[in-house]
Amino acid sequence: MRSTSDGMTSRQWASRLAVALSGVVLAATLTACSSTNSSTPTTAAGATTKSTVPPAAFKDYTGITSSSVSVGNVSTLYLGIFKGAGIGTQAYADYINSQGGINGRKLTVDSGDDNYSGAPNKQLTQADVQKDFAMVGSFSLQDSFGGTVLAANPSVPNVTVSLDAATNALPNSFSPAPAAGGWQLGPLTYFQKKYPSDVLHTGALIADQPSAMSKWQGEKAAMAHLGYQVVYDPTFDITTTDFTQNVIAMRNAGVKILFLEQMPENYAASVVKALNQQNFHPVLVLGGSTYSEALVANSGGAANIDGSYLEQNTSLYLGEDAASIPAIGTFQTWVQKASPGFKPDLYTLYGWLSAELFAQALKTAGANPSRGSVLQALRGVTSFSGGNIVGMSNPAQKTPTNCFIIAHIENGQFQRLDDPPVNGSTHGYICSYPYFYYPPPS
Repeated sequence: MRSTSDGMTSRQWASRLAVALSGVVLAATLTACSSTNSSTPTTAAGATTKSTVPPAAFKDYTGITSSSVSVGNVSTLYLGIFKGAGIGTQAYADYINSQGGINGRKLTVDSGDDNYSGAPNKQLTQADVQKDFAMVGSFSLQDSFGGTVLAANPSVPNVTVSLDAATNALPNSFSPAPAAGGWQLGPLTYFQKKYPSDVLHTGALIADQPSAMSKWQGEKAAMAHLGYQVVYDPTFDITTTDFTQNVIAMRNAGVKILFLEQMPENYAASVVKALNQQNFHPVLVLGGSTYSEALVANSGGAANIDGSYLEQNTSLYLGEDAASIPAIGTFQTWVQKASPGFKPDLYTLYGWLSAELFAQALKTAGANPSRGSVLQALRGVTSFSGGNIVGMSNPAQKTPTNCFIIAHIENGQFQRLDDPPVNGSTHGYICSYPYFYYPPPS
């Protein structure tokens, strides 16, 4: 088995990456769609939306011809960690090209692998901004390095799910999942109403990574705001595979409801196994980073995990909602054409949505688009849902979501629970509660 430079095997290194991304990716999940009850959306803290488009951008036609437009994508492909980001971007390009492209131009994707390193991320981004029209669909924990390049090149549209806060805040960055600190109050309110006494005995498990701990601070603050009482919330080492001692400790602490939204699927499945081995069954709440085709099997089967809840602000895009949301079928079909046999994940969805958002702006920019006219068009996209795969977002204002769905695992299958009808005004999302910012925007 291949080893990394610090002596870890590839499998161990993949686990390290999975845990490191869990908090950050979940934050992206929680901000993947924006819709508020206010007519004036709140801009995410730190986001910049008032700067004007650089005049030079309206004369910049880098990467575009009469028949094609090239976009750069810099993601972490090492060990397949974020392989889905590139596949999702390419899948949407293939889909839109099958319809004749955008105003007669075919979309080509120039993909690069940063190998989970900052220097390559910066180098690849630098190369792309010099030859490609825009950056689209990238996904990397190292995107802060490329972010410095984008900050120095404000004429270049960056349509990606940026995990780095500074990159997300750039005036040339637009995302179908704009990031913000804090947490959605909606799901927490839902469980507080359903289990009013249990939330006074709340537990969670948090990876010992800065990103995960930071996101937990936001969620914990939101819980405190509502009156939750957290009685058990330790961090766990990234090498942990057996959570038996944690389960024993949380039982001794009196945990009655356990939130595992900040765990990727493989770790959550290990916790579920330990809970069953110890015959300890608190109310279990999973999140978007846990939603996976592998979860039930890796948890030991349906009997081990039935009755658990899932809260997230995307649809059940792995297929359960396909009959009621046609865009899911389109997404699934073209992902399989781009990479036969690939099992789409959250990063695949982000790549697809980023490419769709870019295509919408490129079309709006007209027959002779420049980088500047596309930036201008992106600033006009105040509603975006990808055909309701996610709730309605406001990329122009970089606004975090307050919409979510609730699902229940029954007979090993994810099924919607207590959601409004998909054919209703909110398209199956609950959007009745605000987003809690932490720290509060100045």
